[in-house]
Order: sequence, then C-alpha cells, then structure tokens
Amino acid sequence: MITSLDGAVADPERFATVFDAHYEEIRRYIGRRLDLDIAEDLAAETFLIAFRRRDSFDAAKGGIRPWLYGIATNLTGRHRRAEMRRYRALARSGPPPDDDGHDQRVVDRVSAGVTVQKLSAALAGLSRGERDVVLLVAYGELTYDEVAAALGVAYGTVASRLSRARTKLRDALGVEV
Repeated sequence: MITSLDGAVADPERFATVFDAHYEEIRRYIGRRLDLDIAEDLAAETFLIAFRRRDSFDAAKGGIRPWLYGIATNLTGRHRRAEMRRYRALARSGPPPDDDGHDQRVVDRVSAGVTVQKLSAALAGLSRGERDVVLLVAYGELTYDEVAAALGVAYGTVASRLSRARTKLRDALGVEV
C-alpha cells in the first residue's frame, strides 16, 4: 500500500503507483454510494484532482488513503441529489432485480428486500455529514482518524456524527447497529 507521495510530486509518472494501489478501492466506495455507471467517472476524476493537487498533499494531516477518500466523498457530495433519489427509490422498491434469474437468488433478494428498503430509508434520513461518516467507516473501512482526515474535521466530530447516526439507524431499523 502506498502511504506517501514522496517522489510523485517531482516525478508525475510515479503518481501511477498511487493510482494502481488505490483506484479499485475508491471506485468500489463511490459505486456503493452512487450508481456503478458514474463510479468509473468519479473515481477517475478523484485521481485527476489528486494528481493536480499532489503538491499540496500534507502527510502530517493523514495518509494518501484518507486524502483520496476525502476527494471522493466531496465529489460524491456533488452528486448528492442523485444519491438521495437512489436511497429513496430503494426504500420504495427494494434492490434491483437479479439478471441471472436463479430461483434461490430471487428468494434471497425478496428476503433481503425489506432490509434494503429500511436501510435505504434510514440512510436517506441522515444528514450529509452523518451519512458520509457512516459510509466511510462501513464501505471504506476507514478508522476514525482516517475519516477525520478525509473530511477535514476533528476526531471528536467523527465520533459524535457516528454516534448520532448509529442512534438514528438503530431507531429506524429497530436493531442494534
């Protein structure tokens, strides 16, 4: 895993190692928050922005991974309306149908549909800050410190947003999260 931009500022060709090490993870994160068709574009835009801003990267504020997640989260925020529409649509209709038509997968999808609908509605009910923290922890598997670095907020802000979000999700889902 690449943790530093050493040399990538002076030698832009070395930035390719950052792309190779983190692109797929960032694309998956964006794809979980938005439609997969936009994930490729936003992941590419994330690395374009990172490349252009590579000289302003400050390792003292956190590693490359949270820095990239921060850029990706900001880009995702620009597409927030689409994200909200997606969560609301999933809350109304459940997960998309399975293309392979396999009987067991259909049964599994029907069973999971109720949970997906509730979770989507609960996520749509969170504030943007709360949703960003939850999804960075859940999808990106970032630590509180990494989330703080990604969003440019204090560690305590991450902890309080996550605590509020968990309470809201617990209440909406009727389960312990």
